[in-house]
Amino acid sequence: MYEKLDNPVYHSLNEYHKKFCFNLGDTKFYNPEVASFGGAAELSGEKDIAEYAKICDDFLIFGARPDLGNLKTELSQLVCDQYVLENPVPFDLTEDITELKEENYEELLAFVMKFYPYYFKARTPELGRYFGIFKENKLVAVTGERMQMNDMTEVSAVITHTDYLGKGLARQLVAFVSGKIFADGKTPFLHVAETNTGAKKLYEKLGFMHRGTINLWGVKR
Repeated sequence: MYEKLDNPVYHSLNEYHKKFCFNLGDTKFYNPEVASFGGAAELSGEKDIAEYAKICDDFLIFGARPDLGNLKTELSQLVCDQYVLENPVPFDLTEDITELKEENYEELLAFVMKFYPYYFKARTPELGRYFGIFKENKLVAVTGERMQMNDMTEVSAVITHTDYLGKGLARQLVAFVSGKIFADGKTPFLHVAETNTGAKKLYEKLGFMHRGTINLWGVKR
């Protein structure tokens, strides 16, 4: 039922996010102004990676370990748990959640970069909708959408300012964004680092089902 999630980048770029796709050999990559990662139907090879490295010197490959051949690049591994939500989350909305528009993008980018440097690119907000919670006119928590297929959308960028942790902001945002995805007729999914036990507990409490793990390979020139 969720086989496409074995290769979410490839299928997103083959479907809903086709307009952002750079086809390089057997690998589909996102336009690096939007997101710096890619995935192949089976295996990303030396030629594909070398071509993308000409325009992006630090990126991720989802799935199988890429074949770097004779390329002299750094390769690192991040194991992520993949979750799927099959039913909307019942929750009480106690916060004002705002959809972030173009006039908010500068603040959104600055907020994300403060806590997760290099996570966002200049055009990352084009991937989907982003929502935030403001306190005293300052953005303190965000959640949005990243990879999108025709029938599934990834919940991503779940970030809360350290001064506001433990107040349930992430819980409300994830439930709210997931509800928007269900309203679109799609299924929400997400990825979280295998070592991030706190986030995994939150997602599981919300009803996300653990589907398995997926490897992310960091390639750096």
